[in-house]
Amino acid sequence: MSGEFQVITQAYVNVFITSTLTSFEAEKRFAKDVTIGTLKSKLELISGSNASSMKLQLMDKEGKLVGALDNDEALLGSYPVDDGMKIHVIDTSEKTKGEFEDVSQVEKYEIPDEEYAKRSDSVRAFKLKHKMGQFKEVDPEEKARKEAEQKAALELEENLIAKMAVGSRCEVNVPNNPPVKRGTVMYLGKTDFKPGYWVGVQYDEPLGKNNGSVKGKKYFTCEEKYGGFVKPQYVTVGDFPVQLDEEMDEM
Repeated sequence: MSGEFQVITQAYVNVFITSTLTSFEAEKRFAKDVTIGTLKSKLELISGSNASSMKLQLMDKEGKLVGALDNDEALLGSYPVDDGMKIHVIDTSEKTKGEFEDVSQVEKYEIPDEEYAKRSDSVRAFKLKHKMGQFKEVDPEEKARKEAEQKAALELEENLIAKMAVGSRCEVNVPNNPPVKRGTVMYLGKTDFKPGYWVGVQYDEPLGKNNGSVKGKKYFTCEEKYGGFVKPQYVTVGDFPVQLDEEMDEM
């Protein structure tokens, strides 16, 4: 920019900063008595450009070019800069847009568990102090009650399957899970997929969820969708005839 500029006496100015290397816009406040050279240094972290590679343009509030801030020795206030204007940083190096914002190649630091546990300003320390989450205090009586309930439920399941036998006909009636299904008991005992005792059933119709295998472990063998596992309390053993679809009965 050539010619004489009117000095604006306002001590500070609020301007927007944009750059050819970034996609965001930042609002900053600068003193009017800062030199353009010093201003460039202040803009390095915002724009991603080195001061030596910068060209600065001053834009008005409508985005129109006012002129270049091209004298490193001149004061910012010697240019007609005002609140709401924009300083656009043009990078003259070989950097590409977005390079400054790309953190995918930045090695992420992960604090070791032992060191994290020693910190007093962490989320873990806060939860520990206030007995939250995994650090929540358990009422001994409540804990004993739950353990007693779990033990009683396990004993009940064990007693129920003791009265059943593999190969027996059965009827399965799970609450809120119609319809009532009939099949043959194929497995009795504990499993790896969930705690407690289970009854493996081969249904008469394809109303099951598997073929006798769960999570890669085979408990019995049947056709796909004919197998299922049910808690003993929902299984009744008896002389139940084979249950077939009505359409199959008519064939």
